[in-house]
Amino acid sequence: MAGLELLSDQGYRLDGRKATELRKVQARMGVFAQADGSAYLEQGNTKALAVVYGPHEMRGSRSRTLHDRALINCQYSMATFSTAERKRRPHGDRKSTEMSLHLKQTFEAAVMTQLYPRSQIDIYVKILQSDGGNYSTCVNAATLAVIDAGIPMRDYVCACTVGFVDETPLADLCYAEESGGVSSLALALLPRGGQIALLQMDARLHQDHLETLIEAAMTACKGVSKVLDEVVRQHLQEVSVLTGE
Repeated sequence: MAGLELLSDQGYRLDGRKATELRKVQARMGVFAQADGSAYLEQGNTKALAVVYGPHEMRGSRSRTLHDRALINCQYSMATFSTAERKRRPHGDRKSTEMSLHLKQTFEAAVMTQLYPRSQIDIYVKILQSDGGNYSTCVNAATLAVIDAGIPMRDYVCACTVGFVDETPLADLCYAEESGGVSSLALALLPRGGQIALLQMDARLHQDHLETLIEAAMTACKGVSKVLDEVVRQHLQEVSVLTGE
């Protein structure tokens, strides 16, 4: 099986990480002055840019207006140069539409939309370089962009993709692992309360392994939340120095 090659006898993966080790996460907030909030995030070799506009008045059809909360509008796209194969339709295809819907569901669980009735929040995320875990990277980048926009959230919403090889959960899959026939799931978590915002599975997995995989994903998400928290605190320090506060 191809899956056996993804984890060596010594417990190392293709890129030299241990089974539960996350890829290196680097991020910057406030990368666009024109937007209300923005962030750039690298999770391993996957790179994403997130931009947030709002809350603002509803645009387009007034029939979509929600009288008790804000409408969250998400749009996901991939740069034409993000993969080795050039994409003819970087957005608007079935996969991009599905990803946009997943992001919308995720942030509806995290953003305190009830504070902004009859308004709209736009979240745009673009993958600049793809090496696995696109959904997770987009969620983590968008979380920083929403915080940069000053929009209240119940908690950080952090995401990670985990797989299962040789009875061992692998955290934060890269593209080679995702395409290696591994049973995997993507999970978005609000870490402080342990609330799952979204759980997605594209492959079959035995029921006995599901709980182990979810626990591994939740642990990985909590690890990501610590990194995002450091990024936010560092950004606040830089802003306070610039403003002289």
